Amino acid sequence: MLKVLAACGNGMGSSLIIKMKIEKVLKDMNIECNVHHASVGQAKTETNNFDLILVGKPFVGEFKVTGDTKVIGLVNLLSEDEIRNKVKEALGL
Repeated sequence: MLKVLAACGNGMGSSLIIKMKIEKVLKDMNIECNVHHASVGQAKTETNNFDLILVGKPFVGEFKVTGDTKVIGLVNLLSEDEIRNKVKEALGL
């Protein structure tokens, strides 16, 4: 099961909305996942507990990744097409 984190610079409320978009897209892609959400500040401390982290593009550099975790920068956090395309790219699908 894919472990995913939705992180937003604006806080928990907006990251919850992004989380729901990610869940919908991954369900449509038939990818089993467990999606969590957090603010960018909190997410930075949990980076290596997830397979994928989706965050606004300006925040990608905030994450120090070791191991196989992939950080995906999104221009439009609510775009299902962008989420789908970037997840496919990150997973090599």
